[in-house]
Amino acid sequence: MPASLRAFQHGSPVTLSELGVGAYFSGSFYHGAIIPMSICTAILGYCALPSRSADWPKGFGTFMVTYLSAWTLCVAADWLQGPYVYALYEAYGFTKHEIAELFVAGFGSAMVSSCFVGGLADRFGRKKGCVAYCLLYIFSCATKHWKNYWVLMVGRVTGGFATSLLFSCFECWMVSEHTVRNKFSSNLLSYMFGMKFTLMYLVAIMSGFMAQIGVDSFPFEPVQGYPVLYMGGNTVAFDMSAGVLLVALLVVCSVWSENYGASDSDPEAEAETSEEGASKGGLVEAWNVLLGSTSLSCLIAMVACFEGAMYAFVFNWTPSLETPTERPPHGVVFALMMMACMCGASTSTLLNDKMPSIQRLQVVSALAVCAFALAGLCAGKSTHVCFMAFLIFEFCVGVYFPSIGTVKSELVPERIRATMYNMCRVPLNAVVVGLLLTNLTVIQCFRLCAILLAIVFLAAVGVKRSFSEAVPEVFAKMK
Repeated sequence: MPASLRAFQHGSPVTLSELGVGAYFSGSFYHGAIIPMSICTAILGYCALPSRSADWPKGFGTFMVTYLSAWTLCVAADWLQGPYVYALYEAYGFTKHEIAELFVAGFGSAMVSSCFVGGLADRFGRKKGCVAYCLLYIFSCATKHWKNYWVLMVGRVTGGFATSLLFSCFECWMVSEHTVRNKFSSNLLSYMFGMKFTLMYLVAIMSGFMAQIGVDSFPFEPVQGYPVLYMGGNTVAFDMSAGVLLVALLVVCSVWSENYGASDSDPEAEAETSEEGASKGGLVEAWNVLLGSTSLSCLIAMVACFEGAMYAFVFNWTPSLETPTERPPHGVVFALMMMACMCGASTSTLLNDKMPSIQRLQVVSALAVCAFALAGLCAGKSTHVCFMAFLIFEFCVGVYFPSIGTVKSELVPERIRATMYNMCRVPLNAVVVGLLLTNLTVIQCFRLCAILLAIVFLAAVGVKRSFSEAVPEVFAKMK
């Protein structure tokens, strides 16, 4: 066997030109899965392409491009670095306990910031929150070059703040512009969610492969004369992420308008409520609305448990696929999992007119329970079967996000949208921090994730029952 192929199979960086196309796609189990997964993803993606309606209202096409151009860049920056966070800390020689502490810092800061960034975004503007995301994440990427625990800790904290902004302000900005400023229909909102998540996972797949190429192209080594400052290797993914964020920052600043937490009953007052939004759409009002709504309480339980299991999975998938004789190609594995996500998002789009989104959430939560049960049985014994379980779970993730996005857009009042979206992330991050602090084994963590997903199923039943009885006409729109 050629030395390059032997190194490739053991996870060492080897370029495509050194191997040849045939050897590349047959050199390991993971590379062999690229072609069949690509075919499956392409077929489902093509079938699920949203068809353009002939009667699009004036300005919708421009609005869609304005939002999706910035969103895809910002989420690409997150995807580029995702597979390499754990791997970089490991390359710096930190123990698993120290790595867990760094992850806890990130999720902990996200949990704390979720208590107030939503209210700030509703009051001072969602666009400003998106700009803050870009700046904070660029700083976080820069810290990854230092082989210093406390510098990396600062980067994790700022990254946690940025994550809270990414998964609240961008969607809040879009929903507000769509429904309040432009008054587009709910059907077009479903179209927008379909395009958003299809593009997101397509970008994620491309990011995985591009990051792998970048990481393999430069050796990981300290800068001459500065033994704690490293360049190349896993740090390249973070440099690529920072570059993409700079472009995204330019797009947001130049073409986005500002919006705030406007009153649901008086959308024309939005521009006048930027200073009053905190009192009307602040944490206190959001908390009062939550206490009076069974459906919103169940919604928060769904978000916390499903996404908590997802982030716990993010921490554990890398070590669960490593063996003494095989190190998986992180970028390729990530791209394959994103293909599974895109298959799920495409399936969600195909089912959009056939199955209400809340019912889709029930089905995928049950399937995800089975996936983690299988992963718990196979982790440490059969890494390839375990990886197949991961693909099943990622498929469920792909169905989950467009479905939960539709449910949230219908249930959450506009005036407290960013606040409520971030309130959903408080228990989510608490779940993840709790899982990481308990120092569970990979198998124990996967079993606990299965339990969390069983709770998601029960909460989805609660949302369906309470909301269909209380407001049947809105429940009928959750498609």
